[in-house]
Amino acid sequence: MIQAMIEIPNEANQILNIIKARYNLKTKSEAIAKIVMECGANIIEPELRPEYLQKLRKIEEEGYGETLNSIEQLRKKIEKRQNARKI
Repeated sequence: MIQAMIEIPNEANQILNIIKARYNLKTKSEAIAKIVMECGANIIEPELRPEYLQKLRKIEEEGYGETLNSIEQLRKKIEKRQNARKI
C-alpha cells in the first residue's frame, strides 16, 4: 500500500468525514480510496452522452459507416454527394 502525506482544505476534510460516516469506513484513507475509485471509473469509462449517441445515429443514417468494396464505389458516392450539394 502506498502512503502519502497530503494537505487538503477544511471543506475537503469535512466531506471525507461525511463519506467515512456514510459508508461506515474506519479511516480517511478508506474514504479517499472510495472517492477515487468511484470518480476514476467515471473518468476512465465515461457513459456516452445522449448528444454523442444522436451524432452517431446521424452519421450511420448518412452512410458514413458504410463499407465499400472498391475505390470506384467510393468515387461514385463522393461525386453523387457533391452533385447533390451543388443543386
